[in-house]
Amino acid sequence: MSTDEDEAFAALGVLSDPLRRKLYRHVAASAGEVGRDDAAQAAGVSRSLAAFHLDKLVAAGLLAVSFRRLSDRTGPGAGRPAKMYRRADGEHAVSLPPRSYDTAGRLLADVVERAGLDRELQAAAKAAGAADPDAKGDLVEVLGARGYLPFWDGDTLRLANCPFHALADEFRALICGMNLALVEGMASEEWSASVDPCPGGCCVSLRSINKSH
Repeated sequence: MSTDEDEAFAALGVLSDPLRRKLYRHVAASAGEVGRDDAAQAAGVSRSLAAFHLDKLVAAGLLAVSFRRLSDRTGPGAGRPAKMYRRADGEHAVSLPPRSYDTAGRLLADVVERAGLDRELQAAAKAAGAADPDAKGDLVEVLGARGYLPFWDGDTLRLANCPFHALADEFRALICGMNLALVEGMASEEWSASVDPCPGGCCVSLRSINKSH
């Protein structure tokens, strides 16, 4: 009988291939759905090879698929809808031996919320962000390394992934406030952070004050 841990091992095992990791990272970091041609170009491989590995990622539950036409043409002669890829909603984590940090996180969040310690949590998060040893570097790279999957949407830097997704679902106001403070701590005075949710992603977005990207 397959367990959640078995499924996580299988999914992460698929990413042992360097090309699959590259394709997964490209799709996961994209603001929208990604087609085979775009993925192949990003990975520097043929379309057929990219399609093979993309479908392996789909089978492992790491990517999801939809079909849509890439042009406005309809009816006979319009061609088949293109296969498009996006990051799957599920998440996979493995620890050896098994740990349960998510349980501790939920218990701590529940206590903080019940005690009304939101401001204290935000102050601690902002201090932690400012103390991050990489905080003085390129913020886009720092956020990328922390799992936020940043991307530019015009002049707004949006975050396609919430590293605290499971907790944010249950304690949204608490975790979003903490997350905003954490990002503000990491950001320099050249950035303005606000709660401006990205659909399917993080609640925080940023704008560069003094320069464009």
